[in-house]
Formats: sequence, structure tokens, C-alpha cells
Amino acid sequence: MNFFFEVLIGGLLSGVMYALVALGFVLIYKASGVFNFAQGAMVYLAALSVVGVMEWGAPLWLAVILAFVIMTLFGIATEKFVLRKLVNQPPIALFMATIGLAFFIEGLAPMVFGSAPRALELGIVDEPIPWILDNWNMVISRFDLVAAGVASVLVASLALFFQYTRVGRALRAVADDHQAALSIGIPLQNIWAIVWGVAGFVALVAGMMWGARNGVQFALTFTALKALPVLILGGFTSVPGAIVGGLIIGASEKLPRSTFRRSCRTFLAATSAASRAGSRMFWRCCSCSSGPRGCLAKNTLIACKGR
Repeated sequence: MNFFFEVLIGGLLSGVMYALVALGFVLIYKASGVFNFAQGAMVYLAALSVVGVMEWGAPLWLAVILAFVIMTLFGIATEKFVLRKLVNQPPIALFMATIGLAFFIEGLAPMVFGSAPRALELGIVDEPIPWILDNWNMVISRFDLVAAGVASVLVASLALFFQYTRVGRALRAVADDHQAALSIGIPLQNIWAIVWGVAGFVALVAGMMWGARNGVQFALTFTALKALPVLILGGFTSVPGAIVGGLIIGASEKLPRSTFRRSCRTFLAATSAASRAGSRMFWRCCSCSSGPRGCLAKNTLIACKGR
């Protein structure tokens, strides 16, 4: 039983980090309706910026500050010089623009900072917590716990920011109705620039956490793929949904590896059935006329009835 809870807790901690990546997608889609395919590349650029600046001789704290400036300016520049030119264009045009942006980042970042895989040391040792190991006989990683704590603080801070600040209220107004927000004097372009800047900051935090865990390498660009199931479950416009979806995906990823290790045939059959059901649910949740809502979003089946 201890082993089960050990795996479950490890999965939940990993799920919080998945939710951190998904949060970047949610912020941009919520404000502008753009699915940012380049979010994974932004995570890679952020982690590579920290490592690259440190290799130039800067200490960690200065490298983080400079990387924060780089990612914020990059996010703002992306909105101003790429997406602002495509306002009122079909959604597919915006989506293709973010794919091109991903290719641009994947070429630019290694050219500036180098492409060799490198370690990112944050001063957090990836080792079991002795007190939990001695008293509960469970191996819980200190790094995973700290990373989940950092992600939780970031998510809570963003939730409070969007709920109680003037800019946050303006963002929620823009998310509800662009035209109505514009009619009452909310500057859409400024709000979108702020959102892209915040998304750059979120990419920095996610890049540091994932880079310290798996190393700073091109494979970080694929972390966005693991965030897609989180978005499908939690919704493309829901910050709490991203957290819940991340926890579900993290737990469901870890548990089958241990629980069903000796019954792979049964697991594969269950996975096949689940994938077919998931495909139908994905189509109903993400292809309805009101846009992608997420499988856990309120009234999803009602909004997509008949699809």
C-alpha cells in the first residue's frame, strides 16, 4: 500500500508541473483565442537562456533575472510583430503563425546559446526526503516537492492577479467578449501584450523546473505535448481546470507503470478501449462550434450536443 501511495504522490507532483506548462496555453487562448503551438519552444528558449547566461559568467540569480527580461520582451515582441498583424484573420492563420514561431525559436535559441545538452543546477537536490522515508517508507523526491510548491505558488499568484487587479479584470473582460471590452475603452493590444509577457514568464518557470529535472536539451520542446491532454481535460480557458487536468494526467501516467506491470496485456486492452472513447470525447469537447471547452468544462456536453 505504501508503494501505491508513493507512486500516486509522485504522479500528482509531476501533474502539477504538467499543469504549469498547460498554464501558458490557457493564458494566451483565454485572452486572444490563439492556440500557441510555440509554448514548448518558449520553455526550451527560457531554460537555454538561463544556462547560456550562466555560461557567460553570470551567477544564477542574475541569469534568472536576465532570462526573465528576455522571455518577457520576447512575448511582447511576438504579440506586436507577429500576431498583431493577423488580427481579424481566420484562426487557422494564427495557429500556423505560432507553428512558424516555434520553428523560429528552435533555430534561434541553439544558434545563440548552443545546442549541446547541459545540466541546470538550481541548488535543489533530487533525493528522497529522509523524514518521509524513515517514518512512512516512501520515496518522495525533494526536488519534485519543491517544484510542485513553486508551480502551486505561481498558479495561486496568477489566479489572485486575474481576480483582484485592474489588469486581471480587464483580461477577464477581454476573454469574455473582445468587442464589448473594446467598446468600454479597454486597450486590447496592451492586454494581449501583457498576456504574452506573462506567458513568457510562465515558460521561464516551467523551463527552469523541467530543465533542472531532465537537463536543458531540445527534448524540452516536447513537454508541450504532455500538456495537451491536460488542456483537453481541464479546458483551454480555465486555470483551475489546468490544475485538475494536470493532477489527473500525472497520476494516470504513473500508476499504470507500477500497478499493471505484471498484466500488460490487460492494460493494453484497457488503453485501446480508453483511447477510442477518448477520441470520441475529444471530438465532442474540442470541435464544437463554441470552441474547445475541455472535458471538465461546465455544460460542455450541452454546448456540443449533436456533434
